[in-house]
Amino acid sequence: MALNRCVVLSHSLFHYRRPPPPPFFSSALRSTSSSMEAPPEGYRKNVGICLINPSKKIFAASRLDIPDAWQMPQGGVDEGEDPRSAAIRELREETGVKSADIIAEVPYWVTYDFPPHVREKLRQQWGSDWKGQAQKWFLLKLTGSDEEINLLGDGTEKPEFGEWSWMSPEDVVESAVDFKKPVYKDVLTVFKPHLE
Repeated sequence: MALNRCVVLSHSLFHYRRPPPPPFFSSALRSTSSSMEAPPEGYRKNVGICLINPSKKIFAASRLDIPDAWQMPQGGVDEGEDPRSAAIRELREETGVKSADIIAEVPYWVTYDFPPHVREKLRQQWGSDWKGQAQKWFLLKLTGSDEEINLLGDGTEKPEFGEWSWMSPEDVVESAVDFKKPVYKDVLTVFKPHLE
């Protein structure tokens, strides 16, 4: 499968905000708590899931609505829901995976703006005008087998993905839409000690 395909969007439409890592960065990464500041106002609260297999390859799947775009699972955090719980729920809803352990998390919110055409599409779809997404990222390790992966998910939500693959970190970044590449680079840098 060719992994160097992506939808090209203008970099000038993308605004990525990454706060500097806190001084306690390495110990915070190992922490199991989910304490964090609230995400910036105007951004949809979201979780991202970096699922790895025992060979430390990363799960990525092709989107049904954006040809040639691959991504890691992600999804919104429900009102009053803890981001950790949201990550486990989103993984199950999108991939059917129930056998996974959280092994790390990014100790800050990763925020990005939607390109204008994406923002308009999502405004119509969601009925809300979010500037972008504030994501809390989690690294999970698959403890079951590949047979557990089902792109129909758990049947509670409409399927989002058409194909899936285990990829290297470089291939995950390369195959993502342009406006997510900086987010993926940042997240995979934080998780790098667990991917080696």
